[in-house]
Amino acid sequence: MSDKVRLHVKGLTYSERPTGAYALLLESEEDKRKLPIVIGAFEAQSIAIALDKMTRPPRPMTHDLFAAVMESHQIELTEVVIRDLQDGVFYAILVFSKGGDVRVTDARPSDAIALALRSDCPIYAHRSVMEKASMAESEAKIAAVKEEEEDTVEEPSDSSETALETAETQRALGQASTETLEDLLNRALEHEDYELAARIRDELNKR
Repeated sequence: MSDKVRLHVKGLTYSERPTGAYALLLESEEDKRKLPIVIGAFEAQSIAIALDKMTRPPRPMTHDLFAAVMESHQIELTEVVIRDLQDGVFYAILVFSKGGDVRVTDARPSDAIALALRSDCPIYAHRSVMEKASMAESEAKIAAVKEEEEDTVEEPSDSSETALETAETQRALGQASTETLEDLLNRALEHEDYELAARIRDELNKR
């Protein structure tokens, strides 16, 4: 048995805590276990754009530039491996190939996966990582419900105004027509407001 497990990107979810954080959910190909990784807003937006292959920003993002440089130098990204988990921090590697030469580079999982999606290369995790951090589908659903309940009873704080604005924005997007959302998405991308673009894309995907 291989010591690596093939993973696929299952989705992205936004969390108010910590502020601006997203959860990237990966799923095991062999047993459907879920591997959640908390990532930043910029990396989440880059991954969302890579998943939605029909949408491209007016100027290349950092991961687009990296992928373009690899292509111009005929460097192939052959695989991404989430190799370790220490004190709640995930570690990954990029495996490159050019001709017969193979090189390995350390990377954050979020950057590695953003590049993997652009290069259509496989994503893996060592079994030891899956044993430490993965969840069965039922456990993932329970965790999501608990987080939602905690958000509901959370006491007001200094960030309550921001949370209210977020809720109002989400409500307005939910009431907009599909045509309006598509127009807003194009405008958000033109102004490089990728956080708003990600919210609009989430609303469109729901439909």
